[in-house]
Amino acid sequence: MAEQSPEPSAGPSPTTLAERHDDNCLFCRIVTGAIPATRVYEDDTVIAFRDINPGAPTHVLIIPRTHIAGISAPEAEDGALLVALIRAARQVAAQEGVAESGYRLVWNVGPDAGQSVFHLHLHLLGGRAMAWPPG
Repeated sequence: MAEQSPEPSAGPSPTTLAERHDDNCLFCRIVTGAIPATRVYEDDTVIAFRDINPGAPTHVLIIPRTHIAGISAPEAEDGALLVALIRAARQVAAQEGVAESGYRLVWNVGPDAGQSVFHLHLHLLGGRAMAWPPG
């Protein structure tokens, strides 16, 4: 009898994703270590590092280790990957001391939203009061 996984995946397997990098992508080069970054969290699926142009006292980018162009890419439909990004964000918020006071998670999708690096990433901002709407 074939073994079934407890949760079916909507996207490629983590093994397949982990092997994919784009040598021209800034964030892929951070993942591989070709470009240095101040990493604050990492596991087998994601890494988190400080934004070099912070919009708040705490501004961390959380990215998958594999190259996915953005949230609109078919590979971004992998629920397990999205959960891993959110779990990492919760962990980072706690270790950065903003979990209790509050923080904002932001996806910038496309140029009009301010996406400048086309590798799926989640911004975690905290350490100050945030206004609404964001701007």
